[in-house]
Amino acid sequence: MTGNREEEKKRAAFSAIDDLIREGRIFSGMKIGLGTGSTAMPAVQRLAERIADGSVSGIRAVATSFQTSIACEKLGIPVFSMNAKEIGGRLDLAIDGVDEISPQKHLIKGGGAALLREKIIAYNADIFVIVADSSKAVQMLGTGFPLPVEVVPEARVSAAASLAALGAKPVLREGVRKAGPVITDNGNLILDCLWPAPADGSAPFDPAEMESRINAIPGVAENGFFTRNPPAVYIAAADGSVQKR
Repeated sequence: MTGNREEEKKRAAFSAIDDLIREGRIFSGMKIGLGTGSTAMPAVQRLAERIADGSVSGIRAVATSFQTSIACEKLGIPVFSMNAKEIGGRLDLAIDGVDEISPQKHLIKGGGAALLREKIIAYNADIFVIVADSSKAVQMLGTGFPLPVEVVPEARVSAAASLAALGAKPVLREGVRKAGPVITDNGNLILDCLWPAPADGSAPFDPAEMESRINAIPGVAENGFFTRNPPAVYIAAADGSVQKR
């Protein structure tokens, strides 16, 4: 099953890049945000291939994480800061993966702990594109995959208490092959939050409202609800097709 998921991720990413180039939404000289994680990396790879074959040129990329910056460096894609004069704080397009996506195209992102930079890029892009495997489509957010909330270290306990008051069960994310908690690229901590699914099958909250409520908590840098820039979505199905929403 894992192998199938990896193939779906690659198929969705490759299909999206090729489709966007064919439609003229990825074009030479554009400013493009590149995401983080196991689905975004094939998109970065495919973009590099299409640059190499001459389909597009002069791409200026902004990376959402150290992982993506290093991948672009290896693949020869020039990377800039959002603050660079070549970017000017605004992107033509951003493409990224997702951890959960609802029928309303609301998202949970941040499984790779890059949610703050991912949101800066996604919310400052004229076009936002998501690529996903079939497991990422869900009926409701936050009850299956935990919502990441990035907090400054001094707010670890107080923010966790405020999140619990919103009905969540926050857990400090621990490192893998590292002693202690995960430290984000911004020097912060991650609290992973799950909400219990209501017995009647209804959604426990409105993600757009919850995005704002969580960001109002003192010490929260950002949370992984993405509701304000509805994306174009490419989802690879188990039958080999790629569905576009």
